[in-house]
Amino acid sequence: MAGAREAMNRKDARGDNYKWVALANTTASVFMATLDGSIVIIALPAIFRGIHLDPLSAGNISYLLWMIMGYRLVQAVLVVNLGRLGDIFGRVRMYNWGFVVFTIASVLLSFDPLAGTRAAMWLIGWRFLQAIGGSMLMANSAAILTDAFPPERRGFALGTNQIAGLAGMFIGLVAGGLLSAWDWRAVFWVNVPVGVFGTLWAYWKLREVGTQRKAKVDWWGNLTFLLGLGSVLVGVTYGIQPYNGQSMGWESPVVLGEIIGGVAMLVVFAVIETRVAEPMFRLGLFKIREFAFGNLAGLLVSIARGGIQFMLIIWLQGIWLPLHGYDYEQTPLWAGIFLLPMTAGFMVAGPISGILSDKFGSRGIATSGMAVFASSFIGLMLIPVSFPYWVFALLVALNGVGSGMFASPNTSSIMGSVPAADRGAASGMRATFQNSGTAVSIGVVFTLMIAGLSSSLPSTLSSGLSRLGVPGAIAHKVATLPPVSSLFASVLGANPIGHLLAPTGVLSKLPAAARAELTGREFFPSLLSGPFHNGLIVVFSVSAALSVLAGLASLLRGKRATPGRAPGGWNRRPVDAGEHGQGEQPAGERGEPAREQRPAGTGLGGDPADERAADRG
Repeated sequence: MAGAREAMNRKDARGDNYKWVALANTTASVFMATLDGSIVIIALPAIFRGIHLDPLSAGNISYLLWMIMGYRLVQAVLVVNLGRLGDIFGRVRMYNWGFVVFTIASVLLSFDPLAGTRAAMWLIGWRFLQAIGGSMLMANSAAILTDAFPPERRGFALGTNQIAGLAGMFIGLVAGGLLSAWDWRAVFWVNVPVGVFGTLWAYWKLREVGTQRKAKVDWWGNLTFLLGLGSVLVGVTYGIQPYNGQSMGWESPVVLGEIIGGVAMLVVFAVIETRVAEPMFRLGLFKIREFAFGNLAGLLVSIARGGIQFMLIIWLQGIWLPLHGYDYEQTPLWAGIFLLPMTAGFMVAGPISGILSDKFGSRGIATSGMAVFASSFIGLMLIPVSFPYWVFALLVALNGVGSGMFASPNTSSIMGSVPAADRGAASGMRATFQNSGTAVSIGVVFTLMIAGLSSSLPSTLSSGLSRLGVPGAIAHKVATLPPVSSLFASVLGANPIGHLLAPTGVLSKLPAAARAELTGREFFPSLLSGPFHNGLIVVFSVSAALSVLAGLASLLRGKRATPGRAPGGWNRRPVDAGEHGQGEQPAGERGEPAREQRPAGTGLGGDPADERAADRG
């Protein structure tokens, strides 16, 4: 009877009404969660003005970095834990609580009653809570969709969900500029009505239909994973900050200790996961070739893509827009607008590639997407710093197309390759690789760019300042300040020269013409363009190489099995083609209890995922 009830629930869940409700609700939640990761970037100038704090002063730059990095760091660390808890306690239950937590945190963020550094700590703290809610949503949304949709439609559903998530990252750039122009608190208010509606909608309409495994919580695994990955990512965050007169902090004993200690703790975590009966991070899933290489490809893409968004923003805000007549205060909003072709390319290619992957398989489409993705970076390397916009728009649109071609098929491939009982953990593991890659990417990209600027910007800036009458000692002192201040000034839409010279008091002593040129729109962009372009070539070269490696990993995922035999030896039963449209179904979905099946070579048990019948690679 229990097996019959489960089969009826699954069949009902896969009815047209429920599956579209699940898709709409999870797509809205993932869009909201990822939108909030980027909406704050563009709104940072208004936020720091609103709390009366200068984030570029020597003691305050860590607040700026934590506002940028904290949200992603928390998601990277917690999403796999919460996905595994969803497998144990219920994916829909965990998902619904995610909506509640996210909404409460958004309300608290918008009512910051403090000022100065205390206000910054208030925002950072509640952003952590907001990220926990977002992690609960992201960890379980893909698993809910995999439970709700039949195999032949799963690529479309997961692709749409993935597209919404990544589109939220891009649309947040424009939304942050528009909302912060009205009130900085609006970037948090916008989440409240969506969160309240989504919470009620999910509570009333979503239900547990997937395989739920009653198991003990892997406390030691959770603890060592949190400490290990968290320590590594915190070390990366502090590594790009100035330290002891140096432009970066990679030689700091604290940073080295955090990274080395974090790696050691992750080794301990891996040992623990091989010894406990119910591990949080199911290492056995990596014996499934499609899962292992799909996640490897996803990690490489996240590292290639994550920090590039910041470089494109700095390129536009710090150089291109000022040289084309835009005031620094206007550049954050216009940078988001001028990056819309990337969003458009992604949103067009993503759903189409998801539909095609359902028919023709994931491997070829995802691998082709990486070829397009890598070619866009090569093109960006070849254009001048002051480019014709149509060329830039074409290349970033191509970047979005390549990313969209990869995202949907890769997610569908990963989620379709695992047993049904492990979908929550698999979804969390996939999101962990994606979020960790993004956090690492920001550290890598800023490190490469700061290293490049440190070798050439000081002499260029010093000679430019001296030419306009700035005393040599002051010019040298300003020119040798850590380049990270200049980069973040561009992100914040501030004039870097005005900010750097303000503490010296020299501006008021210069002739009006020299003062106007120094603080004008063209002086700093003209000086920065050469050194910055050298750094861009290094950054884009690394991203192109990572994209090629991701394409190779995607190619190595192998082909999906043909009808009658699922990958890895999953046993299949013929069913009426009208139910799944594929003429096959795992045991246990026709009203009889499912026997435990084991895929050859995986060491895993449980109900297999509903594979697409003919994924021809």
